[in-house]
Amino acid sequence: MNPQRDRSAWLYGPDVQCRVTPPSIVHPRRLVLLGAPGVGKGTQAELLGAAYGACHLSTGDIFRTMHTNCSAQLTPAMSEAVSQMHQGHLVADDTVLAVVRERLQCLKCRGGFLLDGFPRTVTQAESLDAVFAEHGIVLDAVVYYDLPHADIIARLDGRRTCPSCHGVYNVLMNPPHVAGVCDTCGTKLLQRADDRPEATEIRLSAYERSTAPLIEYYWAQGLLLKVSARGTPEEVFERTVKQLA
Repeated sequence: MNPQRDRSAWLYGPDVQCRVTPPSIVHPRRLVLLGAPGVGKGTQAELLGAAYGACHLSTGDIFRTMHTNCSAQLTPAMSEAVSQMHQGHLVADDTVLAVVRERLQCLKCRGGFLLDGFPRTVTQAESLDAVFAEHGIVLDAVVYYDLPHADIIARLDGRRTCPSCHGVYNVLMNPPHVAGVCDTCGTKLLQRADDRPEATEIRLSAYERSTAPLIEYYWAQGLLLKVSARGTPEEVFERTVKQLA
């Protein structure tokens, strides 16, 4: 299994042994990845992780694991998150922060991190800054991937995900070697209900209301790097690396 996807401590909680051996890096990369659903943050995280040795830390992966893996031992924060999801609510800011706090060792890893899906609001960003300041963690940059809404809708309609290892593919831009089957673990790929065009419109509207203000927040801190998400994953990756140089 790809070690970048086998982030056991991040996915299952603080009591689980990490299976990723971080490389010896003098200056590990610590990045936040921003962008609307469908811009390709997950794909870029895989490419950046391979280039820099940093782990892709997606809060969405945590919540999907909690929601589908009944055998996982839940902490109080994780149990509260599951309860909120079962009620059809978004996970509250303080609950998300508590879940992330439980995984502080992942954020302090000497291999660095690529934080995806958190923060989603300015309130979450301010709380995360406080955690970083408390533990001496310095954020290198916030990479904001920009893509027009029409392109996002078309891209998400072609996205397929692996329910087992959380691999992400696109039937047009990044197809698996065998149609409908995950390259890594051989599991049948699925199209998430919220990747269909009618659901994407709703998600983009919600993003504009809650997450877009983060762009101004991080710009004011001098951390924001804006990268066009148009083109192939390799082209977007090259733009990102140039910005980070």
